[in-house]
Amino acid sequence: MPKTLPTTGKPSADVLADLRAMHGDDAKWKDGKTFSLVYYAGDEVSQLLKDAYGEFIAENGLSPVAFPSLRKMECEVVSIAASLFNGDADVAGTMTSGGTESIMMAVKAARDFAKKTRGITAPEMVVPCTIHPAFDKAAHYFGVKILHAKTRPDFRVDLEDMERLITPNTALIVGSAPPYPHGVIDPISDIAALATKKGVWCHVDACLGGFFLPFAEKLGRPIPPWDLRVPGVHSISADLHKYGYAAKGASVVLYRNGGLRRHQFFTWGGWNGGLYASPSFCGTRPGGAIAAAWAVMHHLGEAGYLARAKSVLASTEKLKAGINSTPGLRVLGEPHAGVFSFGSETLNVYELGDAMDARGWKLDRQMDPPALHCMVTPAHEKVADVFITDLKECAASLAAGHPAPEGSAAMYGMVGAIGDRTQVNEFLLDFLDGLFERV
Repeated sequence: MPKTLPTTGKPSADVLADLRAMHGDDAKWKDGKTFSLVYYAGDEVSQLLKDAYGEFIAENGLSPVAFPSLRKMECEVVSIAASLFNGDADVAGTMTSGGTESIMMAVKAARDFAKKTRGITAPEMVVPCTIHPAFDKAAHYFGVKILHAKTRPDFRVDLEDMERLITPNTALIVGSAPPYPHGVIDPISDIAALATKKGVWCHVDACLGGFFLPFAEKLGRPIPPWDLRVPGVHSISADLHKYGYAAKGASVVLYRNGGLRRHQFFTWGGWNGGLYASPSFCGTRPGGAIAAAWAVMHHLGEAGYLARAKSVLASTEKLKAGINSTPGLRVLGEPHAGVFSFGSETLNVYELGDAMDARGWKLDRQMDPPALHCMVTPAHEKVADVFITDLKECAASLAAGHPAPEGSAAMYGMVGAIGDRTQVNEFLLDFLDGLFERV
């Protein structure tokens, strides 16, 4: 029977009790056993985010005229990001609702720039095969043909293959700092030089690493050039709600100058409802997300971000060493940040993932090659040793021939055996249909 609106309302205490009861089945990210989706920086930061978000929960960032406080906070957040990414005074940008919107805005801006300056009406973009699917989504929504370049054995994009795919219709080429699957930064300097050579837009997707890499570099970690110090980089996307530790959803998209950013905006002066000007994809823009991002930046400061980056790097090195010392397992590539994956030539890693699930760990599954994924946050410092112990025991059990608990291994095995990706897409559509059936 479909759910309907209650005839009479419940007391707020009862509603909150219902919410907390439903919350009980969710991933327990505070205990450090979840390796994706949530970037937890501690209870004090979480409370600040709630308070700051609540302070501006009703305000709408669509109108900076009505809410100048939000305009001020957004401009300051963008300015801080530009400084972290080594931009000059000409750098311009906006906040968005997340990495997908930042990416979509950069693709839209590059598409419109190519049409205006080069007359391109059938735009294309060239990206690494490790790129985030948000670029495929942007291509789908904005009518841009997307071409995926292969990677080298070190999991960085193959520059020669990228150049091979560039045509007179190429509007932009992209590199990641780093890509989600393996955490290995693409050769951004070479990609930007190729973009300059071909006269095309270069975007850097730093949604994952943007608010981590600057602090890792300050701590002495060797980080390849990736930001606005690199000549030829036109735009950068970077998520505040990842290693910026802001509330969801908050991200920034930056441009080398305001002239490039203008291609992101949408304006319409012919509406009988008045003059309409929208800086990004969304109309209504939640003021709480802007305020929370501003608040956490000013609360943590450089010292707070450095301390958390130091924790993440130390935990990452411990986890990688533990994985590499486990018979049959190896970390893939040479990751630059707190994100990496590991695979095996002797074990079924999907079964290993199911075995770890049974012990409460949540590891994302990956394909081509099969792997398990770790995204490390400060929450993992206290559980790294336990994780390694559990992993070694699960791997040893599988190696001895013991079966894994039932989980997603069969599904990933089936998907991996399907050569036609259109069939996989149909499977995923059916899966989504089932997830969002009415209750």
